[in-house]
Amino acid sequence: MLPTLNGATRVHLILGDPIAQVKSPADVTKSFVARGENAILIPANVTPADLDRFVETIVTMRNLDGLIVTVPHKFACFRHVTEPTDRARFLGAVNVMRRTKTGWAGDMVDGLGFVGGIREEGFQPEGRTALLVGAGGAGTAIALSLLEAGIRDLAIHDEDANRRDTLIRRLMERFGDAVRVGSPDPAGFDLVVNATPTGMKPTDPLPIPVDRLSPDTFVGDVITAPAVTPLIEAARRIGCRTQVGGGMFANLLGLMVDFLLQKEA
Repeated sequence: MLPTLNGATRVHLILGDPIAQVKSPADVTKSFVARGENAILIPANVTPADLDRFVETIVTMRNLDGLIVTVPHKFACFRHVTEPTDRARFLGAVNVMRRTKTGWAGDMVDGLGFVGGIREEGFQPEGRTALLVGAGGAGTAIALSLLEAGIRDLAIHDEDANRRDTLIRRLMERFGDAVRVGSPDPAGFDLVVNATPTGMKPTDPLPIPVDRLSPDTFVGDVITAPAVTPLIEAARRIGCRTQVGGGMFANLLGLMVDFLLQKEA
């Protein structure tokens, strides 16, 4: 996979807790190689309690060029970014960080990856309605990108009401009454998105009552492992078109690598 692996190889890390479920190390490394880069992505299991100390320490690693950030660190890593994009600044979160001469540049491209994936699956968001379940790192980015893509009515649900309301207030400053508080009930929406970790474990409950879905609803999930979540399986049995987490990641991959290699996302 990396025939040039040697002392000159540039190192990138993906930070998360847990980390065993991520597929990014192989896929991102293959993308580096395909672009002629002598670079590798390595998983790093870092707990929230250790995150700040870890990020502050790794700057001493001279051959470290970038970070990909996953659950649960997307908000916490933002405070280490000295050069955020406008998108990252608005969301207060990052999922990719690039080393600069003065610190870290950061962006949040989860939402762009999700919207690109649903478009490839045939769902066009302009003028449609959507229910987003989950206002965490990925959910905030997806909410922004859906509204920028033309969703006319976005309902947001999160079990953490404070986190939900904080996101809605921020979005309302830019999009007004196109965004509102939602419930888990998916009835009547053109698009339903699960942006929570619910579905990663076999014992997890479904994030929405699937019996309230209609066959003409498009259902998307951000989870990549399992490849097809119980939510997506249930939606397909009803007849819904779907996007799995792998579809989102396929679009996200190029955006992250572009940023890490100092290209515009």
